[in-house]
Amino acid sequence: MQDRGHLLTELRNPRSARIDRMSISEAVDLMNAEDATVAQAVAAVREDICKAIELVVAAFQNGGRLIYVGAGTSGRLGVLDAPECPPTFLSDPRMVQGVIAGGWDALRMAIEGAEDFPEHGAARMDEMQVSPHDVIFGISTGGTTPYVHGAIERAKALGAKTIFFGCVIDEHVTDEADVSIRVLVGPEVVTGSTRMKAGTATKMVLNTVTTIAMVRIGKVYENLMVDVNTRANRKLVDRGTRMIQTVTGLDRDTAQELLDRSGGHVKTALVMHAKSIERAAAEQLLSEHDGHVARILETEDG
Repeated sequence: MQDRGHLLTELRNPRSARIDRMSISEAVDLMNAEDATVAQAVAAVREDICKAIELVVAAFQNGGRLIYVGAGTSGRLGVLDAPECPPTFLSDPRMVQGVIAGGWDALRMAIEGAEDFPEHGAARMDEMQVSPHDVIFGISTGGTTPYVHGAIERAKALGAKTIFFGCVIDEHVTDEADVSIRVLVGPEVVTGSTRMKAGTATKMVLNTVTTIAMVRIGKVYENLMVDVNTRANRKLVDRGTRMIQTVTGLDRDTAQELLDRSGGHVKTALVMHAKSIERAAAEQLLSEHDGHVARILETEDG
C-alpha cells in the first residue's frame, strides 16, 4: 500500500494541534485564519489558471466541452460547477459536464472505493465519446486519485486537451496533463480533510475558469450576465429588466416592454435598443458578432 504521509494535504497542521481543546470562538478564529490563506495560494498559480482558461475558451469556440473528472469532494465540486453554468450564462448544458467516480450515487453518499480504478476513469471517457475538441479537467486535491489519472491518460490518447488540479507539489505526485494547476494551501485544520482549504481552493479555481471562459465567448456584457433565461423565474425577469435599465437608461416599464419584445433575451433587447432595430435583425447581428454585445454597441455601423 502506498504511503501518502509525505503529501502536503496529509501533513499535520501545528496551528490546529490543540483544536480539540479550544473554545468554539478560538476554533472559529483558527479556521477563518487558515481559510484566509487560500486566495493567496490560488493567486500564486495565476499563470497556470490562465493557461487552463485559454484551453477551455478554445474548446468552447470549436464546439467542444469542458468535462470535470474527480472523486469525493473533488468530484462533487466539479459536478456542482457544471449545472450552474446554464442558468448563469444560458450555455448549452453539454458545454460543461461533471464526472464523479461512483456515478450519481456518489453525490449523495461516500463511495470511497470507486476512486481506486484508473480503468473506470478511462472507460468513462470512452462512454462520453471524448474527442480532440474537448478539455478534460481532472481534480484530485491529494494528487493521487487513480480514477482521475486514468481519465486524463485516456483523454490524451483520444486527442483531448487536459488539465490537472491538485494541492500537492508535482515532485511528490506527477501528472501527464497539458496544464497542471497546483494550489498549495498547506496542511488542513483537521489532518487530511481536503473538503476544507483544498475544497475551497477547488471551488475558487473552477469558478474562475468557467466564469472567465464564458465572459470570453460573449456571455457577459460589462459585468452583467446578459445571456440569461429571463423566462425561468420571476427573479430573473426582474434582473433582466434592471440590466436593460442600467445599460439603456430606460424606465422600468419601457425596459420590461423591450424585454418582452426581445423574447426575454437581454442581449437581444440591448442590441434592439442601441441600433433601433427589431428582434430578428438584432439576433442576426449577435450571430454575426459571435454573441458579443460590446462588439455591436461599440461600433458605429454594428
